Amino acid sequence: MSYSTQPALPVGRYAYDDVDRTFLKQRVEQFRDQVQRRIAGELTEEEFKPLRLMNGLYLQLHAYMLRVAIPYGTLSSSQMRALAHIARTYDRDYGHFTTRQNIQFNWIKLEDTPDILNLLADAEMHAIQTSGNCIRNVTSDQFAGAAADEVLDPRVHAEILRQWSTLHPEFTFLPRKFKIAISGSKQDRVAARFHDIGLLARKGENGRAVFEVYVGGGLGRTPIVGVKLRDDLPEEDLIAYLEAVLRVYNEYGRRDNMYKARIKILVQALGAEAFLAKVNAEFAAMDRARYRLPAEIVAAIQARFGTPEFQAENGAADALAAQQKADAQFDAWVRTNTHAHKQPGHACVTISCKPVGGIPGDVTSAQMDLLADLADKYSFGELRITHLQNVVLGHVRQDALHELWQILKANGLGTANIEMVTDIIACPGLDYCALANARSIPIAQKLSECFGDATLQQEIGNLRLNISGCINACGHHHAGHIGILGVDKRGEEAFQITLGGSAMEDASVGQILGSALSEDETVDAVARIIDTYLAQREAGERFIDTCRRLGTAPFKDAAYAPV
Repeated sequence: MSYSTQPALPVGRYAYDDVDRTFLKQRVEQFRDQVQRRIAGELTEEEFKPLRLMNGLYLQLHAYMLRVAIPYGTLSSSQMRALAHIARTYDRDYGHFTTRQNIQFNWIKLEDTPDILNLLADAEMHAIQTSGNCIRNVTSDQFAGAAADEVLDPRVHAEILRQWSTLHPEFTFLPRKFKIAISGSKQDRVAARFHDIGLLARKGENGRAVFEVYVGGGLGRTPIVGVKLRDDLPEEDLIAYLEAVLRVYNEYGRRDNMYKARIKILVQALGAEAFLAKVNAEFAAMDRARYRLPAEIVAAIQARFGTPEFQAENGAADALAAQQKADAQFDAWVRTNTHAHKQPGHACVTISCKPVGGIPGDVTSAQMDLLADLADKYSFGELRITHLQNVVLGHVRQDALHELWQILKANGLGTANIEMVTDIIACPGLDYCALANARSIPIAQKLSECFGDATLQQEIGNLRLNISGCINACGHHHAGHIGILGVDKRGEEAFQITLGGSAMEDASVGQILGSALSEDETVDAVARIIDTYLAQREAGERFIDTCRRLGTAPFKDAAYAPV
């Protein structure tokens, strides 16, 4: 196995080499021919479907949707501008950031797709493996390479996994799609326990990183918290061990029933111990030297990302403290939307894509261009898309935060709501998706407006609210403290409420409260659930803490109380 390790290039982004660029251009022209044959009637839709899905193109309710890969969520400012151009020119002036750290364009014309893919290739982007029964986009920690608490920069290992998995001949046609997430911190910022494979880094005894390995997690029809297979996987064995897991899944995973084909079903069917035994046997039989990940390869990949040239702290923290003291609204934003940086005088900034009454994850082309400009000015030209459908500037000087906030606020991006009730995760739902039972967007907007008051949000505190339009759970409703699932109730859109889910270290699956309600009834029920929490919480409790202490009964009583 070999890795591309050319000299360092722009900060924060792994740049392609000539082999990558040539491959993408050839792939575009191949798909251009396939599209032309489809338009000419030489290919039926049944024949064309697997070809378009291999290029990230879905046929939805009203138009084609193109899902563009953003590997481990990292973008350069020039790549963001390319996405803005596509939104303006080929879509309806916006894109939608997803829980896979990708972007979707929902109004694509089939005949335009090759030109779009060509523009993406010019920007060193693509849509490969954003669909199909393969290893999908590897997701990562949104504060990668910057967080004060990280053990390693997970973008490096996510890039290694991307190179290993892209067009892997053995894993291109798995029993079902396969998702991997990696966090560079023991703190789970990637929902590792709800992935087919989830990786959390920590320091090993020899100073090199080791990984906790979780396997068999997932949401959808059968939500399951993954089991821990290893808590001490050496960095050098990362590829070999993941290869062993995938081989076991590829051999034993079901192919006769798509609803029982995910690895989570296999782990449950075999039992965790039997599954682990098969993985260990495969791992022991492998030529480990072939897959070994030596420190020098990791260092070479790390170099390809570049290192920001940070300025000295020079009083940045004192300047920020003074600005916070002078402006309560700014202070609230800093406390909510920034994260501790490992470099003194700097901060990671999360930019909310969830304004009050807005559509979660939707960003206009003008906002994309603005984000690119802000990345150039404040964060070394680098951005990150989070699996929570927001955007991060990873390296902002603390004395520039007030200026940045003012610009964001003036452009609808300054909402101080990260990890609060209006920081809603939602899929596109029945407004776009042919699989959905109900619309996710209108109820998300109503809930956002219901709890939009900044003082009320601060009083409620940390509360994760997730919405899915169908049981496929693209909005991760099972992992929400409050989850909402769209269902079909005798031909009408309705919503089930779940309670007590979490995607963090205390991972849990939310429990259904009761029968499905109409949209407006659901909004009112959520309001009563939160009122119950505010009335019964103890000092220092978050919503999830109160829910676990009291159980679901008082919340169910409140949700279904006669009006």
